[in-house]
Amino acid sequence: MTNKNIFVLSIIGFCTLFIYSCNSTKNSGNPMAKLTTEKIEEDEISRKVKQLLSKMTLEEKIGQMNQYTGFFDPTGPTPKDGNNKTKYDHVASGQVGSMLNVRGVKEVRAMQKIAVEETRLGIPLVFAFDVIHGFKTISPIPLAEAASWDLEAIKQSARTAAIEASAAGLNWTFAPMVDVGRDARWGRVMEGAGEDPYLGSKVAVARVKGFQGDDLSANNTISACAKHFAGYGFSESGKDYNTVDVGLSTLYNTILPPFKACSDAGVSTFMNSFNELNGIPATGDAFLQREILKGEWGFEGFVISDWGSISEMIAHGHAADGKHASELAANAGSDMDMESHLYVNHLKELVESGKVDMKKIDDATGRILKVKFELGLFDDPYRYCNEAREKEEIYNKKHADAVLDIAKKSIVLLKNDNNTLPLSKNGKSIALIGPLADDKTSPLGNWRLAGEDETAVSVLEGLEKYSNNKLTHSKGVKFVEDKTFFHAHVNYNKDDKTGIEEAVKVAKNADVVIMVLGEHGMQSGEGRSRAHIDLPGVQQELLEAVYEANKNIVLVLMNGRPLALPWAAENVPAIVEAWHLGSQSGHAIAEVLYGDYNPSGKLPMSFPKTVGQVPIYYNYKNTGRPGPKKEVFWQHYTDVTNEPQYAFGHGLSYTTFKYSNLLITKNGGNNVSVSVNVTNSGKMDGEEVVQLYIRDQVASVTRPVKELKGFEKINLKAGESKTVKFTLSDQELGFYNNQRKFIVEPGMFDVMVGGNSVDLLIDGFEL
Repeated sequence: MTNKNIFVLSIIGFCTLFIYSCNSTKNSGNPMAKLTTEKIEEDEISRKVKQLLSKMTLEEKIGQMNQYTGFFDPTGPTPKDGNNKTKYDHVASGQVGSMLNVRGVKEVRAMQKIAVEETRLGIPLVFAFDVIHGFKTISPIPLAEAASWDLEAIKQSARTAAIEASAAGLNWTFAPMVDVGRDARWGRVMEGAGEDPYLGSKVAVARVKGFQGDDLSANNTISACAKHFAGYGFSESGKDYNTVDVGLSTLYNTILPPFKACSDAGVSTFMNSFNELNGIPATGDAFLQREILKGEWGFEGFVISDWGSISEMIAHGHAADGKHASELAANAGSDMDMESHLYVNHLKELVESGKVDMKKIDDATGRILKVKFELGLFDDPYRYCNEAREKEEIYNKKHADAVLDIAKKSIVLLKNDNNTLPLSKNGKSIALIGPLADDKTSPLGNWRLAGEDETAVSVLEGLEKYSNNKLTHSKGVKFVEDKTFFHAHVNYNKDDKTGIEEAVKVAKNADVVIMVLGEHGMQSGEGRSRAHIDLPGVQQELLEAVYEANKNIVLVLMNGRPLALPWAAENVPAIVEAWHLGSQSGHAIAEVLYGDYNPSGKLPMSFPKTVGQVPIYYNYKNTGRPGPKKEVFWQHYTDVTNEPQYAFGHGLSYTTFKYSNLLITKNGGNNVSVSVNVTNSGKMDGEEVVQLYIRDQVASVTRPVKELKGFEKINLKAGESKTVKFTLSDQELGFYNNQRKFIVEPGMFDVMVGGNSVDLLIDGFEL
């Protein structure tokens, strides 16, 4: 490091320490101390950013807007030629602001050393990685976690991931994905929180707080990234990267709320989206990025493109070439270019020609520097590089226990006829059948880049702990698997049925058959859209053959999206939705099957009867002919009913809950109190998610037939009752009109409370 760099960093560090110590003394005992200190720290960071910007050349500013993925081993020899040599020169000359997919303390330290010690100003890099649902210790996929409806557990899951990732030298994750998803064909529903903007907003905030903690400068927190801004989950026909075309009402009332919640929660960064929205690729959409995000919402962090999405505007037909794409993206508010390599090559010329205003470069660079200051990287560029901490914090028992907790809470009991579950722990013969029953990789799910194959606890291993029953295992059928993340498909075999006969024999001699079927972990996720969302391959044939031999079946589903399983729903007595639950999958599933944990999950997405119903969601709007009618002329199908197989919010328990005494009290103004009595009317302690929905009966812009506006997860002992209270205010009662104005209109409102979106107590009030 040059003497100049040492001097600059020393002055910055001294000023920070001096101001902190002064304010700590002055504000001790003051209830506003934290707020005052935060304001002073914010002002101090702004001053530092301006000071540093004044010293930077145009090339150095543009460099901060450039992100590369890992391109060489930073602990090895320096690249000598080719594209890697160019990238290395860019890092060493201050023309790179962030690195992606460089992980591990040794690697991060070596790369950071180049940026800090070889560049003119010594500006540190920020290191990013897709920590979507865990780092090494893998949590359930985000859609599964949303099924827990347990915000504290979801927050803790993200906290665990942040601790591990930061211990590996990382300080930025591209999560949470907060796209509302109504179409189960879209593979990326596994990354989100489902179909509802209210639940999605609450889950999004929990994850942001889990990743970022209370102090972003602590070495065990990481910057979060709200993605994909915006509309990605509404891709036409469920195909990834496809066109999105929605009106302002859907945009503001359904798509944007989780993003707005993230912005309000202080998320550090946003990522824009691959899709176009109303004819404009999101990466080049100034309406989204400058007018809404940085304008209306006052977002002060920075926006990064998705992988190559700036260059992809050429294929969209929106940009003529790379230079034009750079102009559009920079002017629209995309602050950092992920792997298009366009900003670093074209922005200087665009600024000098006047096509991109220098003020926009300063704004983008300043936003990036601000996050780096908040992360504490200027105080200590190597604060995340502690090998002892890396060894201690990654994949330890405490983290295994944490992901086991959220895994159990994420399981949804879809069906349990004749109290098939929980299983008896003694004297039973159990047949465990299915290609996923002994799988130790698939349960990790997709988007677990640092997770290692064969590290999940399988269902077989989980059940073997209950040794007082006789357990027999048969795969039944096999599947053809490609474990490579970047390959598009993992296909179950469609021809080899040789194992079915053996599975049938095993089933005939069992008291209970547990069948573990579904999708491989790599059959959902980015690029994994499916036109058919039934059981892949010959699994349905296996299921029906085993059913003929033994009808006492417990179907355990592993999947990353809602599946259409009408035959199973009609015939199989017990169905458990177990998603892809991560490292502790087998233990979580076994504890639920045997009743050591009473399932409490509720669906965050509706399960259709058939793919022809998709997209299907609970908060639809009535048409002018809502029906049902005896005649044919109303909104419906002629071959299947409108209702889903399993509705949003559905989830059974080993006990039962009774709702009574719904009471609505108007408190004056637009403030309404709602209370309901909930009683555990069964014989087992259990948790229930109490859900509150409303309907604005008449509005200037039509409203859905019901909208989730509150929920609380409660634990009740057998026979215990509790009064659950909610408050409705402007935030819950209002909506955005087509002039993008949030309004609350007078009129009649229905209030509905229950344990799912269908079975509800109903009352109302006039506002």
